[in-house]
Amino acid sequence: MSAFRALLFRDMKLAFRTGGGATLAAFFFALIATLVPFGVGAEQLLLGRIAGGVLWVSAALASLLSLDRLFQADYEDGSLDVLALSPLSLELAATAKILAHWLTTGLPLVLLSPVLGLMLNLPVPGYAPLFISLLIGTPALSAVGAIGAALTISIRRGGLILALIVLPLLTPTLIFGAGAVMAAIDNAENAALYLLAAFSVAAVALSPFAAAASVRLNIAG
Repeated sequence: MSAFRALLFRDMKLAFRTGGGATLAAFFFALIATLVPFGVGAEQLLLGRIAGGVLWVSAALASLLSLDRLFQADYEDGSLDVLALSPLSLELAATAKILAHWLTTGLPLVLLSPVLGLMLNLPVPGYAPLFISLLIGTPALSAVGAIGAALTISIRRGGLILALIVLPLLTPTLIFGAGAVMAAIDNAENAALYLLAAFSVAAVALSPFAAAASVRLNIAG
C-alpha cells in the first residue's frame, strides 16, 4: 500500500503544480455560476429554480478540465510503462489516480457549492441536497472520466474526444443530482439521491478495471 499512497500523493501534488489543473477547475466552476445570471437575467425566482441544475452541469464541465492529464502525462514521459511493470497493479494505480482527481477537483467543488448556491439565490431547502448530491456524485465524475482519459491517452490533444466520450455517460449523474435538489425545493418525494448513490458506487467500483484495461490496450498498441 505504500506504492499506492506514493502514487496518490504524487498525483495530488502534480494537480496543483502542473498547469494549475485543480485550481483552474474551481475557478471555472465559480465563473460559470457567476456568468449565468447575466445570461438568464437577474429574476430571483428563476435563478433559484435552475441553480441546482446549473451547479451540477458546471461541476461536470469543471471536472473535465484536468481529466486529460490523468494518464496522458505519464504515458508521454514513460511513467505509465513503469507503473505497468511495477508490483502495484494497474487497477490499484487507476484507483489512486481517480481518488487523487476527486480530492483535488471534485471535493473543492463540493465545498464551494454552498457559496455559489447563495449567489444563484438557491432556496434554503436546496442547500443540503445540493451539498450531499455533489458529495455523492462527484466521485462518479472522476471515475467515469478516468475511463475516457484512459481510452484517449494515445491521442494528442484528445480533450474534445474525451468530452464526447464522457459527457453522455455522465447524463444519469446530472439528472439524479439536479433532480434531488429540485425535489427538495418543491418539497416532493424523490428517490434521486438513492439512484445517484447507486450509480456512483457502480461507477467507482467498475471504473478502475475498465481504465486499467484501456491503459493496457494503449500500451500494447
